[in-house]
Amino acid sequence: MSDWIWALIIGFVLDLLLGDPSWLYHPVCLIGKYIGWMEKKLRRRGGNLRKSAVFLTASTVLLTMAFVALILMLCGLLGRIPLLIAMALLDWMGIAITSMAKEARGVEKALGQGVAAGRTQVARIVGRDTQELREEEIIKATVETVSENTTDGVISPLLYAAIGGPILLWGYKAASTLDSMVGYLDEKYRDIGWSSAKLDDVLNYIPARLTALLMVIASYLIGLDGKNAFRIVRRDHANHKSPNCAWSESAAAGALHIQLGGTHNYFGKPVEKPTIGDADRPAERADIRRANRLLYTSSSLMMVLIVLIAIVR
Repeated sequence: MSDWIWALIIGFVLDLLLGDPSWLYHPVCLIGKYIGWMEKKLRRRGGNLRKSAVFLTASTVLLTMAFVALILMLCGLLGRIPLLIAMALLDWMGIAITSMAKEARGVEKALGQGVAAGRTQVARIVGRDTQELREEEIIKATVETVSENTTDGVISPLLYAAIGGPILLWGYKAASTLDSMVGYLDEKYRDIGWSSAKLDDVLNYIPARLTALLMVIASYLIGLDGKNAFRIVRRDHANHKSPNCAWSESAAAGALHIQLGGTHNYFGKPVEKPTIGDADRPAERADIRRANRLLYTSSSLMMVLIVLIAIVR
């Protein structure tokens, strides 16, 4: 196996063991600072924001990849082991399994203290307004976020790291950060964020579908309803404005026999979305734990798949 696959294995294990330590300044924060600074600069300059959007997207992704390449080049000058360590650390920081699971567990724990505490905690991981959410809505929002993160926080980074090492992984992370910051359809971001949203759609196209397949298999392995997960994926995978989000959400909804999606408020305004899955039963707190199990199992299956392909090659 190549060194970057070994580095990916090490990074994957580090994430399972450590997650994102609070004392570690995450590289995504640096990417976010650049995006915020450049967005303001482009808006002040005026002109065609749709053209500026392309520059914002391209410069963020290319500068991130160049910076990572520079780090690896410098570490490579010190020898194979320093390079392997650098790649492993960069892979570790690019994967988000344990940190997502921890945030989800935090929501479940907060709900034990009351709905108000649950609303405060879930606001850390969702973009919708949370002030008036009921307990079941908080649970569903958490399950949706965990299932979406299975794609863009785990499967996509693992896939791109397997193909192109930390350089390609962090190119993807830059695109994902752009989408989360400016890739909205509202009046403020429609022009400056369109290219970031499109790039994110393209980069997640294959991983989203792969994630749904892995989640269906994971459902069978952990005692959830894999057959229903597959049925709901086939039926509801297009029930979202994004071409990718509903794939993992429909797999989770089917496996858990709950209904996700629907209309929610964002920035004080209702946003209508189709429902995903069937409301066979109300969502319960244990569904957060089940969603986390799907996250861990699907991620592990992806890592096993990568290793097997690397061995065969």
